Amino acid sequence: MSAVIDTLTGNLMVPTILFFVLGLVAAAIRSDLSIPEGAAKFMSLYLLLAIGFKGGHSLAQHGLHADLLLAIMAGLVLSFLIPFLAFLLLRVTTRLDALNAAAVAGHYGSISIVTFVAASSLLELAGVKFDGYMVAVAASMEVPAILSALWIAHRFSGERETKGVPARELFANGSVLLLTGAFLIGAVTKEKGMEMIAPFVVTPFVGILCLFLLDMGISAGRSLLRNRHMLNAGLFSFGLLMPLIAALFGWAAGWAIGLQTGSLFLLMVLAASASYIAVPAAIRIALPRAESGIYLTLSLGVTFPFNITVGLPLYLWLAGLGAPS
Repeated sequence: MSAVIDTLTGNLMVPTILFFVLGLVAAAIRSDLSIPEGAAKFMSLYLLLAIGFKGGHSLAQHGLHADLLLAIMAGLVLSFLIPFLAFLLLRVTTRLDALNAAAVAGHYGSISIVTFVAASSLLELAGVKFDGYMVAVAASMEVPAILSALWIAHRFSGERETKGVPARELFANGSVLLLTGAFLIGAVTKEKGMEMIAPFVVTPFVGILCLFLLDMGISAGRSLLRNRHMLNAGLFSFGLLMPLIAALFGWAAGWAIGLQTGSLFLLMVLAASASYIAVPAAIRIALPRAESGIYLTLSLGVTFPFNITVGLPLYLWLAGLGAPS
């Protein structure tokens, strides 16, 4: 047991996670520490570009193969099915109505790209290899969850008032577009492209990620404090339990297709994370009566901090146990 605790503690004691914790502390003590909005936007764009480009470069090194298609298929299935599981859990364990439960469920079927970037950085710091094509898996897991949430709301909501989401909202989301575009550019330009921009996308990556996670910690902490009145014990427990359940489904899917430790860990992280950028924008259009304070507070104020501080070390340990030798 002590070996397990030492492993989890070692995975937790890295600068990226500790800077996020610092942001939570700053929010808790109501410090005036903040990152300028323009700087935060730049860091977000930088991280998406860097992780996408490096993923494409890695794919170019190893080439297209069946493993890529299997991983994307696993991601699509997880993204489509997890909202149904989340909806069922919410309806059984909380008093949330069907409409709001469907809205929340959609967030948990989708992904947090920031959690994915932090997980990728953790692997690099730990010296654990992973497949670059996991970036493509991440990009594929936005839309199915939204479609599932809309179907659930239409089927089980007494109001039956769901609106169609324009295709542009689904497929032209800025985060997904930049991540996918950078991935393709990295794959096309191969070694020459990496040589040209390595000083930009490799060397400063961890430092910028630390600053970005500091800002995210402040944002998550303040969101939780501001909207804590909307969270009862049942909803709060859901925000902690759902990522663990979804991570186990991700572990099972990754194990079934033979993913190695690093990629298995990333699939678990993708399954466990909850969106607080792309899905809220779509849900706001499609389900305007749903309470944004509930789904945003759960995804950003509860699940995101849990995944960054506790989930990532735990999932990495589990991935190490379950990955094929």
